[in-house]
Amino acid sequence: IRDQKNGESYCFLDNLNLGKQGKFTARNSILAEYAVLGFELGYTYENPHSLVIWEAQFGDFANTAQVMSDQFISSGEHKWLQQTGLTLLLPHGYEGQGAEHSSCRLERFLQMSDDDEDDIPSFEKDFGRSQIQKANWQVVNVTTPANVFHMFRRQQHRDFRKPLIVASTKSLFRHKLCKSPLSDLGPGSRFERVIDERNAEIAANPDQVDRLIFCSGKIYFELLEKREELGLKNVAIVTVEQIAPFPFDRVKTILETYKNVNIGDGLHPGNVVWCQEEPKNMGPWSYVRPRLVTTAREGMHNDLVMRYVGRRAAASPATGYPKVHAAEQKALVQAALLGHDDQAWQVQRPSKLLGFQT
Repeated sequence: IRDQKNGESYCFLDNLNLGKQGKFTARNSILAEYAVLGFELGYTYENPHSLVIWEAQFGDFANTAQVMSDQFISSGEHKWLQQTGLTLLLPHGYEGQGAEHSSCRLERFLQMSDDDEDDIPSFEKDFGRSQIQKANWQVVNVTTPANVFHMFRRQQHRDFRKPLIVASTKSLFRHKLCKSPLSDLGPGSRFERVIDERNAEIAANPDQVDRLIFCSGKIYFELLEKREELGLKNVAIVTVEQIAPFPFDRVKTILETYKNVNIGDGLHPGNVVWCQEEPKNMGPWSYVRPRLVTTAREGMHNDLVMRYVGRRAAASPATGYPKVHAAEQKALVQAALLGHDDQAWQVQRPSKLLGFQT
């Protein structure tokens, strides 16, 4: 700050009165995510007991640090047996801010995940912990404050280290429905890899559910608000909080719970839906689709055909036109909850704004 009377500058950090000290200097660094992420990675190697978080202003800023993700973070343990607990906090969510401020490119991180889409691990105890210990990293998109707390806590509490990729949605910081009771942060609570239907009435009557929606991230709250507006009691909404490694065991339990949901005829989809905001060639769809099918096939001996509801495939992560964004969002929420008359499988999508549902 500057003295208004004599114009002299004064820096509080240079005057702490703690004895001899160095001079504080603030300088703007070049915008080089590649360099900064590399520094943070090196710090985790030197001090594995620290929770080191690299947060991007927007998730797609990780694009210019992709070399670090590809060459070191995702594969460092496999190459050099060197573990890291580095956490990447990447704001992600479709809020009408355009192509450069919507997507952290989840599909890239999921493609580099090393779990086999056709293999359900046969862990007898503590499936989640054992699965993560054998994986190269974790990719999450959480929807409750409690899960955020446990996400960070388990990252440090474990006796091993794994990178953590977090798709964090800015709008959920102030969303009226995004809240947790204190009991969810207290004794006996833990990170929930999958959160089942949260409406007590629907959860208590699974036999009345004939449409099951899996999703991840903030789209859950948009589906929830629309479902309440329509008064639907036959639709259950499940959030996959940990996308990779895939929670086969929890998904199997949920599929078994909702027995009256049509899973398809082996060729055409039924009413088990994956809903996402991202275009069809992006987001979790390509990763979760085969793993959901494997869960039903190997765990339940059923031939599940998933129904896709989301934006159509595109070159750009998002549109730059607010009106188009709003129309896309409205169409996908409605299609996920209500479906459409497919006219004997002749209509593959209810809107030109959305992708084909098979």
